[in-house]
Amino acid sequence: MTSPDLSPSALPLPLLTCASAPLTCEVEVVNEYGERQRMSIPAERPLTVYVDKREIVTLMTLGAHPELLVLGYLGNQRLIHSAAELESITVDWEVGAAAVKTRSGIADIEEKTARRVVTTGCGQGSVFGGLMDEIDQLDLPAGASITQRQLYSLVNTIRLEESTYKSAGSVHACAIFAVAQSDPDMLLFVEDVGRHNAIDTIAGWLWMNPPPRAELVFYTTGRLTSEMVIKSAQMGVAIVVSRSGITQMGHQIAQSVGVCAIGRATNKRFVCYASPQRLLLEPGLVTREAGLPASAPASTAAS
Repeated sequence: MTSPDLSPSALPLPLLTCASAPLTCEVEVVNEYGERQRMSIPAERPLTVYVDKREIVTLMTLGAHPELLVLGYLGNQRLIHSAAELESITVDWEVGAAAVKTRSGIADIEEKTARRVVTTGCGQGSVFGGLMDEIDQLDLPAGASITQRQLYSLVNTIRLEESTYKSAGSVHACAIFAVAQSDPDMLLFVEDVGRHNAIDTIAGWLWMNPPPRAELVFYTTGRLTSEMVIKSAQMGVAIVVSRSGITQMGHQIAQSVGVCAIGRATNKRFVCYASPQRLLLEPGLVTREAGLPASAPASTAAS
């Protein structure tokens, strides 16, 4: 009698509830003229995660895709290494809890969750200390790249996206794009009170919906901190784009693992902080403003 195949590829994906919650709520405000009016604000709520009835963390979230958020969080914290390790994720907003049931438990869970680092993420993110110990093991696709034209297309796609930010403000947005020979294809757009929640949700989605073979690009409206760079690299993403800037540790890690970090990306402007060889410049797409010194001619790839 042969033993059953228990490898991750042979096991089914976990069962997930679909407990999305309203992203905004209306409140009464008073404007500068003393007038009362109704205004939408983000509907932040706590979600406590239990793994096999053990409390792990409480996440503050909008609740757009709570099951994917929990799945991505557990994966990015390296508590699990495959979605197939889980049997189910059940979210119940009446009690503000996500019950995660594993197939065979998580080995050394007490040790893995003993050391916690509070990050700079909006909404106060946290990572378990061991996450930093696995940086050298990250392996990114060597040939991943993006053209300047594709970068502009990506930024414009985000600009046109209908969002909670446009109606209520006070949230961060993240997106994952597949880049081939043509314009980037946005696979998922996520908003949450913290960019760390949004990237975890994307990680969970990628585990449940592995995309066709394509180079992936991650976009965020927030800073490229060490946490954001590490989580992007864990997803196999070699190119990250931010509307904001980068921190010192985020820069160091991007340089170390080969992540192309592009920041200050608005309209036609951007700054490439790390791994510029992945960015294929097209100098003809932009013209230098009058009065600014001309730079040396750019090659087909940034040096």
